Amino acid sequence: MNRPDPRGEYTQRLEARRAAAALHQRRHRTIGNLRLLLFIVAALAAWLAWWRGVLSPLWLLLPAAAFVGLVVWHERVLRSRRALERAAAYYERALARLDGNWAGHGETGERFLDHAHPYAEDLDLFGRGSLFELLCTARTRRGEELLAGWLLAPAESSVLLARHAAVEELRGMLDLREDLAALGDDVRAGVHPEALARWGGEAPILESRRARVIAFLIPCLLAAGAVLWAVLGFRDLFLVMFAVEAIFIVRFRRAVARVVQEVEQPAHDLALLAQVLGRLERERFTAPLLVELSAALDVEGQPPSERIGRLNRLIELLDSRDNPAMRVLGPLLLWTEQLAFAIEAWRRTSGPALRRWLDAVGEMEALCALAAYAWEHPADPFPEFESGAVYLDGEDLAHPLLEESRAVRNSVRLGGELRAMIVSGSNMSGKSTLLRTVGTNVVLAQAGGPVRARRLRLSPLALGASIRVSDSLQGGTSRFYAEITRLHRIMELATGGLAVLFLLDELLHGTNSHDRRIGAEAIVRGLVDRGAIGLLTTHDLALAHIAEALAPRAVNVHFEDHLENGRMSFDYRLRAGVVEKSNALELMRSVGLEV
Repeated sequence: MNRPDPRGEYTQRLEARRAAAALHQRRHRTIGNLRLLLFIVAALAAWLAWWRGVLSPLWLLLPAAAFVGLVVWHERVLRSRRALERAAAYYERALARLDGNWAGHGETGERFLDHAHPYAEDLDLFGRGSLFELLCTARTRRGEELLAGWLLAPAESSVLLARHAAVEELRGMLDLREDLAALGDDVRAGVHPEALARWGGEAPILESRRARVIAFLIPCLLAAGAVLWAVLGFRDLFLVMFAVEAIFIVRFRRAVARVVQEVEQPAHDLALLAQVLGRLERERFTAPLLVELSAALDVEGQPPSERIGRLNRLIELLDSRDNPAMRVLGPLLLWTEQLAFAIEAWRRTSGPALRRWLDAVGEMEALCALAAYAWEHPADPFPEFESGAVYLDGEDLAHPLLEESRAVRNSVRLGGELRAMIVSGSNMSGKSTLLRTVGTNVVLAQAGGPVRARRLRLSPLALGASIRVSDSLQGGTSRFYAEITRLHRIMELATGGLAVLFLLDELLHGTNSHDRRIGAEAIVRGLVDRGAIGLLTTHDLALAHIAEALAPRAVNVHFEDHLENGRMSFDYRLRAGVVEKSNALELMRSVGLEV
């Protein structure tokens, strides 16, 4: 099967969108010139009609109609140009991902980072240059939340296989991903999904349909009374309705204030959500998970996009109360009261479905994010899941955050009798990168995406990592205390229902060599005895004895370094056994230290 060419396809589409945007820019200038010319023609016609009397004033209707037509056309041209520019920006970002220049230009997801999580910080899941930033293309907060949740917790194998089928179908749907990226402004929707879903699920405050009709009739009768007063001098109807209106406002003041207060925050910025819903509603899928998500958007009557659009218009009208004119006219029109009744009627009919719609949109977006990654890495396979025994077999693993040209692939196999690898080598030789490579690929695998490997087979695993551990001045804890606290959590994790994959970097680095040697062996033995598998790195060769003490359940592997002309060089290749030489003393001598 021919593999897709992401770079070629992205480049071709980028050039096409730029060309189309340039064409619309030329049309924009042309329409501007036509509008100016039309104004001159209208002015000349007015002069001929009113000053010279040679034309009927009715002729002015022609330039007026033409001007309205130009305004409508101009708005469509500008809207299309903005969409094309956003599409071009989408492909520019996509090419930047392929070139490795994506860090710092996307959504970093730092709000999802929990420092107490067993691996999120250690594996660079969130923050600048993180896995989340590489993957995330979601336009809504719910899409971001679900994608982050998938990275933070493994899913069951049946769920992952369903995601695989969905991602495989979505992989080639570039038009869908482009359309989603080009919707609205180049920002994500500001909707807070949990608050909106919670608001939709609560019982309406204003239930009376009769009161809603009365709220509509009072301003109408008040306006009729004003006309009678102005034309016939009959003011009684106006005064009566003015009093009735005041009573109505006082009667419903608290309920209306509650409605406005509860809806203002969660239901803002709904326009983009409505557009995303509208685009997804038009798509037809065959993968079971995608069919199920589409069914969640299937309702009788108005589709969700139109319903959300109506709520958005009601909120925008509610915001218009801040207009100076509406501050005066609003109370006379019962503007706030009528909108409050309309919003509550919307919540009564559509509110209970909000959570289902938001979840479906979010899951679609999270799957599209994985599909975009799969499209851009056509050589990356989906992992294979093994039930039963604890198992991890990664052939030619590479780090997903590294460019292919820079990545050095290594294979790691754990399971059966072999439960742990003790990885030795000097600093910067590749030990920590190996741990992150294994861990990040397992995270991708258990989120439902493809992996950077020739092949990856694994059983369901809970990850526990101690790679990036530091002291805390505010918390008053040393690095060593922070590390042993993390190790305690990993040990507790190993007593749970899921087998643990542990990734321990420079274990117990903050204590003396005697205690380190004894403590490190006890920790690895405790984890292995609890059914865990994993890797431990060290540049202290004294810890290599752990493999001997736990043989055949543990083995030594190592990375080598070479000193050439006073500079260290590394090939980042994993080899069997303990590292046989150290160049630390030679390196110290090369910089002038007498050792």
